[in-house]
Amino acid sequence: MEIERVKALIEAGLPGAEVEVTGDGRHFEAVVVSDAFEGKSLIQRHRMVLATVNSEIESDELHALSIKTAVP
Repeated sequence: MEIERVKALIEAGLPGAEVEVTGDGRHFEAVVVSDAFEGKSLIQRHRMVLATVNSEIESDELHALSIKTAVP
C-alpha cells in the first residue's frame, strides 16, 4: 500500500484534516490534525481515523497504523 493512498483515505474520511503519513508499505504512522477532534477523547479520535481505513485493515492490505491526533 502506498503512503499517498493511506493519506488520501484519511483525508477523504476527515475532510479538512491536515494529514502526514510515513511508512514502509505495510506499517504506517499517521499524524492527523482536525477540528473534528474537538471535544473527543483520545480513543474516539483514533476510532475516527481507523474508520477511514477500516476496509484496508480488514483485508490486511494495511497491516499496522500508529496514530497521533491533535486539534488545530
